Amino acid sequence: MKLTAEEEALRAGECGEAAQWAIEHQIKVGDYLGARDFVPVTQAHIMADTESLGLAGVEWLERLARLPAQARRVRIPTITDPRGTDFAAAHRLKQQPWMLELERRAIAALEALGVLMTNTCINYQTIMAPVTGEHVAYGDTGVVIYCNSVCGARSNFEGGPSALAAALTARTPRYGYHLEEHRRATLIVNVGVTPRELNEWGALGGIVGRLAGDYWQVPALVGIERVPSSDEIKHFGAALASYGSVALFHIAASRPRPGASTRFSPRDARCAVTTSARPIFAHSRRATPRRSRASTWSCSRRRS
Repeated sequence: MKLTAEEEALRAGECGEAAQWAIEHQIKVGDYLGARDFVPVTQAHIMADTESLGLAGVEWLERLARLPAQARRVRIPTITDPRGTDFAAAHRLKQQPWMLELERRAIAALEALGVLMTNTCINYQTIMAPVTGEHVAYGDTGVVIYCNSVCGARSNFEGGPSALAAALTARTPRYGYHLEEHRRATLIVNVGVTPRELNEWGALGGIVGRLAGDYWQVPALVGIERVPSSDEIKHFGAALASYGSVALFHIAASRPRPGASTRFSPRDARCAVTTSARPIFAHSRRATPRRSRASTWSCSRRRS
């Protein structure tokens, strides 16, 4: 990877041991994924739940937290995903004392690094929503797909260490959805039936996710009759990311609200394959009572 003078200084340890580890980690990631250089990022979002970290991960965070203050703190605003324990309801949830202690240790270590304990996976609706064209380093799949697709920001799915590395260096390898050529549609999905309820938007996300099934696929929905609400897109995007590992989608609404921009037309697609979700989704709607979310999912799963 091509490094700037600042990045060479980070690699040489001039900005502290934590930043030195971070840039070395990022160079390995960038080399593996073919990044030619780094792109500056303005904020990071870390999935640092203790179920994933385990004892070894928490101890690793604590080693970073024991470094001198000037050698360990993040360089950009950095927030966190929801916590894995509920201190107020731990007894009712049968969460064990060792779980709570591990969570307290993780929180203390993250705070020592300068991380803001926002504990949210909907930062785009609550705090620090990114803007169009902003390069960020986000970990939560629902956060990434919403901010890429709705806010127009630029992020890949960043693993926990990679998101923390971006926070410590204020940059991330320039690959994937930081590049304009990867943001164009590759799969045009003719929907034909506009969901009405939140669970229907989630079911549609599951269907399209199964059709896509690839991180590098960028679905574009055609036939939606209106611009969906923020919560509707949130449900759709979260399911799409879960079922298809998708990080970006487009929607071309046939009746956009005044002043709205879809930022997509079928002519924008690159080597797109056209398919249809209408038969599956229409069958799901006919066969399922509208009050039953679980049945909607199982029906679309059987037919996908």
